[in-house]
Amino acid sequence: MTKDKRITAYNKYGGHCAYCGREIGLTDMQIDHIIPQRLLNSIDRQHIDQAENLNPACKRCNHYKRAHPLEFFRTMLKTLHKRVMDIYICKVAEDYGIIKVEPWDGKFYFERVVGDGRFRG
Repeated sequence: MTKDKRITAYNKYGGHCAYCGREIGLTDMQIDHIIPQRLLNSIDRQHIDQAENLNPACKRCNHYKRAHPLEFFRTMLKTLHKRVMDIYICKVAEDYGIIKVEPWDGKFYFERVVGDGRFRG
């Protein structure tokens, strides 16, 4: 990945992770391929590193998404609250008001903002 492509991806959402929206530094940013590399055939491989297929991601989001398509990642996150609440200690923490686990609305940060990181409103 060239330095120019990394900078372009980083600036795509104003220095924020395209998925969770956390601010990330350029050196901490990872590049996510929106359409994973493993899913592209030999014809499409020439487009794999084009800006339209690259999103800036924090390490946590990039690790959790892995090489999955975007909609699979969305489904994993939309059902995460149920899996978290299957963990006994999380149930205890919720009972004591330490945590509040709620379903996620299904919208990624990049779907809520314009390209420069400003909220659409």
